[in-house]
Order: sequence, then structure tokens, then C-alpha cells
Amino acid sequence: MESLNKLVTEKPLVIFSMTTCCMSHTIKSLFHDFGVNPTIYELDEIANGREIEQALSRLGCNPTMMPAVFIGGEFVGGANEIMSLHLKRSLKPMLKNAGALWV
Repeated sequence: MESLNKLVTEKPLVIFSMTTCCMSHTIKSLFHDFGVNPTIYELDEIANGREIEQALSRLGCNPTMMPAVFIGGEFVGGANEIMSLHLKRSLKPMLKNAGALWV
């Protein structure tokens, strides 16, 4: 859990993803379209991916529902929450406040 906290607080936008997940791809594309450069951890490609999945589940994140998005060190949610924030026009201000978006 301590290593997860370190990972999510080192950068303003962190995404935990699976390379085969279409929703993860969609959310990553959305952030890239904003001009944001998220830190992305592909859990199916890193050595401690399983350990991180378990830590995410203890935070209330369902590991089968990728991606898991952290903004400013806080768990925001998955694809549904990110799209909802985007549609409410709340996502960009969150990214600006976290220092992930400068424009």
C-alpha cells in the first residue's frame, strides 16, 4: 500500500491500466487529447502489477474495472467517473489544480 501511495503522489495524473482494456485506451486517449501527459502503469506488463491490483482493491477500486485514475494523488475513479466529470466540465479544472494541465 505504501508503494501505491508513492506512485500516485509522485505525478499529478496517474493511470493504472491494462493493455487489453478498451476503456483504458479510451480514457488515455481523452487525456492525451487534452494535451496531458499522464503517468501510466500497465498492470499486465509490470513485475508488481498483481500487487498493485490488490492494493487498488483495498482502496475500493474493482481491479476488473480498469482504468484506475488518480488526480493530484487522490483516487478519482474509473472510466465512468472520468467521463462524467468531463461531461460536467469538471475534469479540466481538476487537472489544472493538480498541475497536470497548464492551459
